[in-house]
Amino acid sequence: MTLYYRPIARFGEEPTRYSFPLAGGLCWFDTVAVHRRDGGLRHIPAGDLPDDVLDNLTRQRPAVAGLDLSAPRLMGILNVTPDSFSDGGQFNAPDAALTHALAMQDAGAAIIDIGGESTRPGAADVEIADEIARTAPVIAAIRAQSAVPISIDTRKAAVGDAALNAGANLVNDVAAFTYDPALADVAAQAGVPVCVMHAQGTPADMQIDPSYDDVLLDVYDFLQERVSVAVAAGIPRDQIVVDPGIGFGKTVAHNLTLLRGIAIFHGLGCPVLLGASRKRFISTIGGGAEATDRISGSVAVALFAARRGVQILRVHDIFATKQALDLEWAIGGAAMT
Repeated sequence: MTLYYRPIARFGEEPTRYSFPLAGGLCWFDTVAVHRRDGGLRHIPAGDLPDDVLDNLTRQRPAVAGLDLSAPRLMGILNVTPDSFSDGGQFNAPDAALTHALAMQDAGAAIIDIGGESTRPGAADVEIADEIARTAPVIAAIRAQSAVPISIDTRKAAVGDAALNAGANLVNDVAAFTYDPALADVAAQAGVPVCVMHAQGTPADMQIDPSYDDVLLDVYDFLQERVSVAVAAGIPRDQIVVDPGIGFGKTVAHNLTLLRGIAIFHGLGCPVLLGASRKRFISTIGGGAEATDRISGSVAVALFAARRGVQILRVHDIFATKQALDLEWAIGGAAMT
């Protein structure tokens, strides 16, 4: 029977003599929860792990798109769309997009994620030419004024190719190369890192009664398989980021289970990205009618994830999140560099 290993991550305490660093970062663990698909769960000392598992959980993650992953890094969201759930229409004019990107960089974003197709629940596909027209000029404009790393948030090979030619540094695919497998080849040929995300269904139908046998383990298995696909396409494993896909074909209960267990994804040996910013489940639990009412809840989720070793936090509110992380890391005795 397959076993799944979830490190019990800690931060801000004195490590024990039996502890190990989590993914080479500032969090650590000395105990591991072992999950089984039959519902079995037990805890073992970290020192009892198989060597390959321990290596995946402890190994320092190399830089990705120029990002040092020894501490959490913020990915600023820039949707150049008319219909994204939180900021649709705000930044789809090129001048507004450029201004916002530079402002996020000044506030502490380590990378800017640019998307030209809304993936909110119920969203329809965007034509390739329209998506390129929305994204490539903005990427080129940012690149003309800044060296900040840029990721292209797309499912389509042609869009990814145009974005990389315009100056993007990373391909972020919410479909994990299941929508357009050629996108993996585009990234491999360009020699850029990728992020593969889990989603059940498409944006048009993903929130229609999503179901899983075991959401934590099902998402883990999916990401493991998609990492293997990316490696087979020629993308180095240490340049593949994984994202459990909060809100993409998940109920509130599914989202909470994934967040509680998010440290399990370090077992894939890849950096972990979390994109939960302003998602609807935050207001379902914490109140607030508008997406802009979800800032405090988004920061709370980001802090929770950072304490579990998540390396990249995809957020709308850079200053608020960075301020919270700076304080958390200072209180825990580690400077954010």
